[in-house]
Amino acid sequence: MKNSILIRELNTKLNMTRSEIEDFVSSLDITVIIPDGLDDGFVGVASEEEPPRAVYSIEKCISQLAKDMSHEEANEYFWYNVAGTGGEGYPLFISTPDDGSVY
Repeated sequence: MKNSILIRELNTKLNMTRSEIEDFVSSLDITVIIPDGLDDGFVGVASEEEPPRAVYSIEKCISQLAKDMSHEEANEYFWYNVAGTGGEGYPLFISTPDDGSVY
């Protein structure tokens, strides 16, 4: 329940800067892995995970990557190089179909 509240609160502030993300995480007094270049996809923190994990929107991450490459390339890059590099403490990637994207 606590995690869903954090995500709901953050969804009201879209496109946080890296500094805002770091300030938010710091305010929770936890440490999480924050991937470079995917700030538009940040939607919250799963603070009850052990260790805590940053949470990102799959669709928003792919959209951000597609600014520098085709959608097809961004999709492949995301699944192979971003989501495919998981491990302990790595971010969680969730589907957020309500963001208005076509993905």
